[in-house]
Amino acid sequence: MATFELNLIDATKQLSRKDVTLFHGSDHSGQFGIMARHESFMTSLLLGLYWFYVLNDPDPNYLALAGGILYFKKNVLWVVTPHFFVDKDMKRISVNLEQELKKEEQERKEMKQRAKNLEKEMLKRMWEIQKKIPKS
Repeated sequence: MATFELNLIDATKQLSRKDVTLFHGSDHSGQFGIMARHESFMTSLLLGLYWFYVLNDPDPNYLALAGGILYFKKNVLWVVTPHFFVDKDMKRISVNLEQELKKEEQERKEMKQRAKNLEKEMLKRMWEIQKKIPKS
C-alpha cells in the first residue's frame, strides 16, 4: 500500500511519520480523507478528534487538534496547530485536549485581568501627573 509523510507541528513539539496510509479529517465543508498521491490540498481544520492509519497497523492513531491549518502537497501532509495530542486511546487523548484547552482559557483570563489592571494603573498615574501640572 502506498504511504505518505505526516508532519504535525504545534507551539512546543513536532511529530513526523513517513508510513501513513490514510488521514481522516474535517473542516467547515465536512469530513474528508487523504491517501497517498492525493491532489494538492489546503484547509482550515476544526477543533476536534481526527485519526490516521500507518502501514502494517490495523488500529487507528487518534489525533486531537485545537484547530489548525492542513496542507498536502507532493505526498507530504503538514498540520500546524496550537496544540495536538496523538494516542491510540481515544478517551485519554480527549481528556488531554480538554485539560490543555481549560489551561489555555485560564491563562487568557489571567492575561485579560493583568491588562485591565495595567490600564487602571496607567490612568491613575496620568490623573496624578495632570493634577501636578500648574494651570495657567
